[in-house]
Amino acid sequence: MDLKDQLKNLFPEHEVPEDEKQPEKKDDIWLQDDPILCKYEKRRGKPITILDGYNGAQSDFRKLAKELKTELGVGGSFKNGKIIIQGDYRARIMEILKQKGFSVKRVGG
Repeated sequence: MDLKDQLKNLFPEHEVPEDEKQPEKKDDIWLQDDPILCKYEKRRGKPITILDGYNGAQSDFRKLAKELKTELGVGGSFKNGKIIIQGDYRARIMEILKQKGFSVKRVGG
């Protein structure tokens, strides 16, 4: 039972005005001022894209990793504060992050 339910039990006739109702949040990931670095590497002959430089909460960066992997339909992981995506998806990742409001910097090739 959350706080709203408890207050409703105490004051059943009270109604919340329309302007005080909270709108749904569509994206709750913290945006930073510094750009996220988007790198391309080859490991064991296979291309990977690495996202680094996020200075927010680890849980937010994990959410972002999951959203990117789902959007691109590829595998990847989150290790040592970096998102590792299988394949060379720098252009698409940069577009997705810019749509979410992040600033992104392409590093290398």
